Amino acid sequence: MKTALLISTYNWPEALQLIFKSISEQTVLPDEILIADDGSKLETKALIDTFAQHIKVPVKHVWHEDKGFRKAIVLNKAVATSSADYIIQIDGDCIMHPRFIEDHKANVQKNMYLYGTRATIIKHALPEIFSKQQTKFHYFSKNIKKRSRTIHSIFLSKFNKPHKEFSSKFRGCNVSFWRQDFIDVNGYNEDFEGWGREDSDLVIRMGNKGVFAKRLRYVGIVYHIYHPENKRDRLNENDAIQNKSIQEKIIKANKGVSQYL
Repeated sequence: MKTALLISTYNWPEALQLIFKSISEQTVLPDEILIADDGSKLETKALIDTFAQHIKVPVKHVWHEDKGFRKAIVLNKAVATSSADYIIQIDGDCIMHPRFIEDHKANVQKNMYLYGTRATIIKHALPEIFSKQQTKFHYFSKNIKKRSRTIHSIFLSKFNKPHKEFSSKFRGCNVSFWRQDFIDVNGYNEDFEGWGREDSDLVIRMGNKGVFAKRLRYVGIVYHIYHPENKRDRLNENDAIQNKSIQEKIIKANKGVSQYL
């Protein structure tokens, strides 16, 4: 099984640098790294180019022009370039636990997607985190809230079982899925613009197709770097798109990844 790590990013190279450091600390590396860049400036490109020279796996930087929040589009473009069988996806503000990739791979099953949890790095800790390039945290770390989510335990993780229904605990910043399942539902719905719901809509449509879900708890951990909330000026419109997927049991997005394959 060939795996790809998919990272979405936008104009925050300081955070991306910590993510890159956490990649280098992984017990298991992915087979390729996909960076879905929603229009970042040259500083981000320079950072990615430097990282690509020092990591042992191929790095694909997929960029498009900044025309507002168009995350769904650039994620589709990135997945379309991949030759991997399985995609492990994080946001560009999430540092990975050293066993993150290993944990996702250990829990892979056919006809199932995985979604994990995140501990949160608090706002006033950011200067220290960035200056020290800190990527490792634990239950007693002073800079963390929701600290129970830092506990890594393979034994405790086994109590979470696959389920059919969409979970309100789902977060798109920590998710993995078969690339073929992604293609079968036509990937992200590009009708989503602005922040919100593009990620949950994706797995809702996978569920409509019959794909099961499984929550990763106590494994597959990420640490979310605090940042101000994105503007939510299109959230009502995006809610309506998602609700249509639920009510009409939509599987395939009309405008999705197929146009790039």
